[in-house]
Amino acid sequence: MWQTGDAYESYIGRWSRRVAPVFVRRLGVPASRRWLDVGCGTGALTSAVLEAGAPAEVVGVDPSEGFLKTARASVPDPRASFSVADARELPFPDDHFDVVVSGLVLNFVPDPARAAAEIARVTRGVAAAYLWDLAEGMQLIRHFWEAAAELDPAKVAELDEGRRFTLCRPEPLGRLWTDAGLTGVSVDEIKVPTVFTDFDDYWQPFLGAQGPAPAYLATLPEARRDQIRELLRSRLPTSPDGSIPLSARAWVVRGTA
Repeated sequence: MWQTGDAYESYIGRWSRRVAPVFVRRLGVPASRRWLDVGCGTGALTSAVLEAGAPAEVVGVDPSEGFLKTARASVPDPRASFSVADARELPFPDDHFDVVVSGLVLNFVPDPARAAAEIARVTRGVAAAYLWDLAEGMQLIRHFWEAAAELDPAKVAELDEGRRFTLCRPEPLGRLWTDAGLTGVSVDEIKVPTVFTDFDDYWQPFLGAQGPAPAYLATLPEARRDQIRELLRSRLPTSPDGSIPLSARAWVVRGTA
C-alpha cells in the first residue's frame, strides 16, 4: 500500500506538512538535540523538525524504500539521514536520542504497543506522536467512506478507517504511551484547514492507490468508481469559486522517558 511517494504526497502528505510544524513547535525542544522520526514516510515531519526544531541531527526510518527515495530527494539537509527500519525493532541502542517522534504511522503498525515500547526505549527525553482523527475529524477521508458505504455497505464496514483504527482516539492513544512506561503523558489536538481548489483536486489523489481508501477504490470496476465520484461531487461543500473547504484534526500524544 505505501510505496509511491509522489502519490502519497498529493493524497495525505501535503496535509501532514501543515500539521507537522505545529506539532514540532508545541514540543518546545531546545536546539541542537538528536531526533528520530519513526515511520518518516516522505519526510514531512523530518522537514518540520529541521525547520522548526533546530536539531543537531534527525534520523528518519521507514519500512518503505519507495517513500524513503522521495524523502531523500525532498530533504537534502546534511543533518538528516534516512534508512529502512521497522518501528517494532528500531536498530538503535537504549537512550540514543533526545527526542523520538512519529507522524501518522502507529495505527498502521501491526503491533503498536511494541512500537511504542521501542520508541520509549531509544529516547532519553521526549517521545511524541500524532495520528489523524479518522473517526470524525479527518473530513476528506470521512466523506469518502460515507459515500462508499451507501453503495457497498458490507465491504466498507470492514475497511472504513474510522472503524478499524481505534487507536486514533484520545484515550487509547494516551494509554499506549502510558503502557510503554512513559511519564507525564498528555493528549492534545491539532486542527488544520484542507482546502481543495476544485473537485478534481480532491478526487484525483484517491486514484493513486496509496492508503486504505484509494487502495479500496483501485479494486472497484470503473462504473462503481464513477458512482462514488459523482455521489461525492454532489455532497462535498463547495464555495462559489469552486473550492472545497474541509478540515483535518490530528490527535497528539506526548510523554517523557
